[in-house]
Amino acid sequence: MPPSAAPATPRHHPNLPTIHSAVSWLFLSLLFLYIVYYSTILFEPAPTFTNKTTCQDSDNRLENLQSNTSKPTQTELKHIAFGIAASSRLWQTRKEYLKLWWRPGETRGAVWLDKRVRITKDDNLPDIHLSNDTSKFPYTNPDGDRSAIRISRVVSETLRLGMEDVRWFVMGDDDTVFIVENLVRILSKYDHNQFFYIGSTSESHIQNMLFSYGMAFGGGGFAISYPLAVELEKMQDRCLQRYSGYYGSDDRMHACMAELNVPLTKEPGFHQYDVHGSLLGLLAAHPVTPFVSLHHLDVVDPIFPGMSRAQGIKHLLESAKYDSASIIQQSICYDKKREWSILVSWGFAIQIVRGILSPRELETPARTFLNWYRKLDYTAYAFNTRPVTRHPCQKPFVYYMSTTRYDKARDKIIGIYTLHGEEYPYCKWGMESPEKIDTIVVLKKEDSNRWTKAPRRDCCRVLPAKEKGTLYLWVGNCQANEVIEL
Repeated sequence: MPPSAAPATPRHHPNLPTIHSAVSWLFLSLLFLYIVYYSTILFEPAPTFTNKTTCQDSDNRLENLQSNTSKPTQTELKHIAFGIAASSRLWQTRKEYLKLWWRPGETRGAVWLDKRVRITKDDNLPDIHLSNDTSKFPYTNPDGDRSAIRISRVVSETLRLGMEDVRWFVMGDDDTVFIVENLVRILSKYDHNQFFYIGSTSESHIQNMLFSYGMAFGGGGFAISYPLAVELEKMQDRCLQRYSGYYGSDDRMHACMAELNVPLTKEPGFHQYDVHGSLLGLLAAHPVTPFVSLHHLDVVDPIFPGMSRAQGIKHLLESAKYDSASIIQQSICYDKKREWSILVSWGFAIQIVRGILSPRELETPARTFLNWYRKLDYTAYAFNTRPVTRHPCQKPFVYYMSTTRYDKARDKIIGIYTLHGEEYPYCKWGMESPEKIDTIVVLKKEDSNRWTKAPRRDCCRVLPAKEKGTLYLWVGNCQANEVIEL
C-alpha cells in the first residue's frame, strides 16, 4: 500500500495583497475621473460664438422663430376671391341677386359663364369670364347636366387669374347672396395657410343621403383656403376624369377633396335652402352662428310679403348695414302681464303667440316650408322641426321689419316692425289679443364683436309702453343671472 498522504496545508499567493491594493487604487482613480468629468459638464459656462457663421445661423433661427410665432394679420374682405358660377340663360334675372351684395372696389372675384351675355358699365358687377371648354371630360349621369363639370372648375379657373394677396376662394351660384361681413367673421377663425374646405350640408336629409353629409353644397357657398386651391388646381382635371357618373359640381368637388384627404369643416351659417315655400320658420329660428348666405331664392317665397324676391333681400340687408353680426339672430322673451311668448328674429320679423311656450320649443324651426320634394314630411329634414300650430288661439301674429335706423342721440339702433295684414282666427281664450298691437319698436346696440365670444342668444325684455298699439322691446347682451323665465 502506498504510504498515507500528509495533511494538506493552505497555499498563499505571495502577491495577493499587492493585487488588492492595485484594484482599489484603480477604482478610486476611475471614480475621481468620473466626478471631475461630470462636474465640468454641470458647471460648464454658456458657449460663446467664435466665428461669424455660427452667429449668423443663430440669428436666422431666431428670425424664423419670431416669424412663425408672430400673429398674422386679420383676414379682411380684400383677402377673399369669389368665384360665381352663372348661366347665360338665367343671367338677366340672377344678376339682380348678385348686385345686392357685390361691392365694387371692395369685393374681388369673377363670374364664370357658359356663353357671352350683354353687360353694361352701370351694372357694377364682377368681371365676366367664359369658362374653358370641358368637352374632353366624360359625363355619363342620365339625370344631370354636363354643365356640372364646368361649374366644378370655377375655383381652379379663378385661381389661374393670378389675383394677389388672396387667402380664400369662395364659390357660390348666381342665386347665392352672401352677407360678406359674416363671411369674413367665419373665415377669420381659421388659418388660411392650412388646408381648409369650409361649408355646410343641405337642409334635406334625403339630399344629404343621396350626396353626402360630408359634402359642402355649392349653392350655399363654400370656402377653400389658398394652399388647398393650389393643390386642387394641380390634380382636378385628372380627378374629374374618374367621376363621370356623378350628378353635380359639388359632389365632384367633394370627391377631389377626398382624394386630397381634406374633410369638410362645417359652418351652419352657409344655407343651401333645399326647401319650398316660406322661410319664416327657418329664419325665425336661425342657429346661434353668423348668418352667411342664402340660396334658391327663385324656389322659395319672397321673404317679405308684398315684395319681389330681390326687393325682399335688399330690405333685409338694410338692417345688416347697422349690425351685420346680429342679422336674423333669435331672441326670446315673455310679456308676463299679458301671457304672451315673443320670438324676435332681429332685422327680419317678430312673432307673438298667446300663452307661454318654452324657449326649447321656440328655438326649434316651425315647418312653414315644404321639403325639397314638396312634401309635408317631418322626417325629411336634417335638423329638428316643430309643426305649425293648428290651435286658433296660438296662431303667431307676425310683424315684419319695416325700417331700421341708427339714433345718434340714444346711441341705439331702432327697428320698426309692423303687423302683417292677414286674418287671424277667433280665439275663446280670455286673454288680450296681440292684434291690438300694430307696431313693435326694438331698441338695440350694435354688437360687432359678438362672435368673438362664446355663442349665446341675445336676451329680450319688454319695456314700459309709451302709447297704445305699440310694444317696445330691448334686445342685447344678457346681464348677470338673466334667465328666460316667468
